[in-house]
Amino acid sequence: MAVTGLGKVRNKRKQEEVEEVEKGPFAGAVDLEMQSEDEAEDEDREGDDASDDGDVDEFPEIDAASDSEEESEEEEEEEDADDLDEEDTLDENSDADSDLHIFPKSKKVVSDITGQTKVVYPEIEPDYDSDSSTEDDPNRVGNIPMHWYDDLPHLGYNINGKKVLRPAKGDELDRFLQTVEDPNSWTTAFDQNAQMDKPLSAEELDIIRRLQAGENPDAEYDPYEPTVEWFTGKGKEEIMPLSSAPEPKRRWLPSKWEKQKIMKIVRAIRQGRIVGSKPTAADKKQQFYAIWNEATHPNQSLPTNSESYNPPEEYLPTEEERKQWENTDPEDRERDYLPHKYPALRLVPAYDRFIKQRFNRQLDLYLAPRIQRVKLNIDPNSLLPKLPSPSSLRPFPNYKSLQFMHTKARVRCLSISPDGAWVASGDESGVISLWEVNVGREVKRWNLSSKVGAIEWCPRLDACFFVAWNVRISWRKNYISSYPPIVSPAVLTVTQSTLAPATLPPATQSSIKWISSSGAAEDGPILTIELPSASGLSRQLTWHRKGDYLASVSSSETQGSVWMHQISRRHSQAPFKKIKGAVQMVLFHPTRPHFFVATQRYVRLYNLAEQKLLKTLMPGIKWISSMDVHPSGDHVIVGGYDRKLCWFDLELSEKPYKVLRYHSRAIRSLHFHPTYPLFASSSDDGSIQIFHARVYSDLMTDPLIVPLKILRGHDVQEGLGVLEIKWVNKQPWLVSAGADGSVSLWCS
Repeated sequence: MAVTGLGKVRNKRKQEEVEEVEKGPFAGAVDLEMQSEDEAEDEDREGDDASDDGDVDEFPEIDAASDSEEESEEEEEEEDADDLDEEDTLDENSDADSDLHIFPKSKKVVSDITGQTKVVYPEIEPDYDSDSSTEDDPNRVGNIPMHWYDDLPHLGYNINGKKVLRPAKGDELDRFLQTVEDPNSWTTAFDQNAQMDKPLSAEELDIIRRLQAGENPDAEYDPYEPTVEWFTGKGKEEIMPLSSAPEPKRRWLPSKWEKQKIMKIVRAIRQGRIVGSKPTAADKKQQFYAIWNEATHPNQSLPTNSESYNPPEEYLPTEEERKQWENTDPEDRERDYLPHKYPALRLVPAYDRFIKQRFNRQLDLYLAPRIQRVKLNIDPNSLLPKLPSPSSLRPFPNYKSLQFMHTKARVRCLSISPDGAWVASGDESGVISLWEVNVGREVKRWNLSSKVGAIEWCPRLDACFFVAWNVRISWRKNYISSYPPIVSPAVLTVTQSTLAPATLPPATQSSIKWISSSGAAEDGPILTIELPSASGLSRQLTWHRKGDYLASVSSSETQGSVWMHQISRRHSQAPFKKIKGAVQMVLFHPTRPHFFVATQRYVRLYNLAEQKLLKTLMPGIKWISSMDVHPSGDHVIVGGYDRKLCWFDLELSEKPYKVLRYHSRAIRSLHFHPTYPLFASSSDDGSIQIFHARVYSDLMTDPLIVPLKILRGHDVQEGLGVLEIKWVNKQPWLVSAGADGSVSLWCS
């Protein structure tokens, strides 16, 4: 199909200019414009119809079916002659359009369907005035929710029905870099339809700024422009009414419906159904009344002797009472003044709280009472945790059953046999006594040359012997075989073979000497271990649970203060090359190869198998005096000379789980019962405190610690009270040794 364009007929002056233009290689000034692919296709279909300005005629489209240019020229001349009249009209319009620069320009074509001419306008590019003139056709989906296209690769369709693909998006880092690199990135807005940022014009940015500032969006609006007087001035007076319609009759004739309503009210008044209010006297004055007549006002109490300017001496407060009154809150004071004595009435100063009290009085009168602090009356006993009754936690020792006396000196140490039948105690004069627990009868006595520092029974059940340490820096492990009631023959044989075997292990080079006695000496030690003189005075002995290793602590601050001795190999060694601080006490872990070392302020836990430090406990005690481990191995109690008793949970923290302060003087000894949920503490105040300590297998349940009983039976001598306590293994009984030289058995 050949579509012919309609040319425009110009006047003579215009035609001469056209002829001059056609002589050149171009139809006018060259003006290049970047176009999209769709625009290029439209130009191929339409030909070179549009010109750069209104002074140049538009060329008709070239028919592709034509054979030569001459035939097309002839057809143009014929059509121009036929439509001369119509082109004259178009010529005038085109001149007017050229003057106004109206875009786009129309053209007439012959319809292939009807054969009639029709006006065709070129396609208008969307956003023609925008800077992005080379973009694709905009999205034409209409007013629909854009989240419908969230899962699709396109955003919608353009005017030609083609898919508008989703533009590529960067991540948050790309957006941030774009804001840094592009200073004009803040002048863009996100287009939901195109899914991309579109630049805002200067007018739009100005409107946004005005809206944020609360101003009028219109920049040309002047709120202060002068008022236009439309009906003021000569010749502007409003003479005629706004409406020339005649006034209706209802303006001056009474209403029939209002008359009926009024008569209805009149009949109700006559019948008494509507009663008016009684008339009030016009001269009646407003009534006033005193507010204190409605409520009883507080009576002012009469002054007493303490309020006199010259009160008696017994009413004057002391310096302590004056400080106590000043430190008390005004709401809690018994009286709001202090008695003061003046020699004469003329020397009494003016009342210093006069203005304040008058002001508070006015607040009361104006119904604006002051806000008073509400004092909470809480019973302190209600804040204490509810503990079980001690009677429900029996058995525990509550009375003194037996007492054994050391007449010469105070008893420093004691120990109980594993079977709970015998007690060995030693005093500072060097006497070691062995007596029965059930009857308190002394079975044997050994006299050493110096005081006994520590005694400890071996925990083995197949052997029976105890260890005693005197001040001569010698270890003496004694077994008495002359008294059959102590041990059976089988236990005696095992004990002798352990302490004095027939074949001794090979001797090692060491500063410690192991000396065995020949035969069973009743009055002397069976085995003696001599330590170096630099080890210092004795402090403590403790056995490993298997009964082969023995640890000793002395007063020396060098590596020789802690020694470990193996009975089977006759070997001794110092486990620490360097010790931080003076060691006060050591203990073996009841179930694991761990070793507790208590210095003056810290408790360190070592792994003997791996030879490394596991944990350091910080009890916060100035000087540690005693320590013991729970039979489960997960809890430790530490006592100090500053009266503190700290309970540690090794699974929780390095700080104490609970701190108990029940003693009034230094704590000397602590001990857990091996089978019952009990532990005890002794102090220099002469008392022994019994606690119920139940440890649950559930790790989420806290231990239950309940004070049960305070045992008093030892006298305090020279500032020393109960020096050591031990539990009887199979009974809830307790044995205590005091500075008064007595050893007591406490039973339940």
